[in-house]
Amino acid sequence: MRIEGYIEHPIMKITIFKMDNKYSVKFETQLYEQTFKLREGNLIQDINDVKKWANLAFQEKVLENFSKMHEINMINFSKMDTSLEDQFEEII
Repeated sequence: MRIEGYIEHPIMKITIFKMDNKYSVKFETQLYEQTFKLREGNLIQDINDVKKWANLAFQEKVLENFSKMHEINMINFSKMDTSLEDQFEEII
C-alpha cells in the first residue's frame, strides 16, 4: 500500500492510499479514524475521481460520524468503574 495523496481539511487529516485495484481514503482526527475502501472501476479510475468522491458534503458526514463516535466513547467511559481512578500507591 502506498500513499497516493492528501485532501486538505482544517480539522481532519485525509490520506488517500492505493493498493492493487483499490483506493483507501483514511479520515483522522486526534482520537478517531475512519477508512473507506473504493474499487477501481467505471466511477473511480484515478486519484482525481477519489477526490471528487470525497467531496465537502461527504466530509461533513464523516465529521458527523466522528461526533457520534466520540459520544459513544464518552458514554462507555461513563459506565466504567471510576473508583480505582486516580488512586496512588501509598508511600511511607
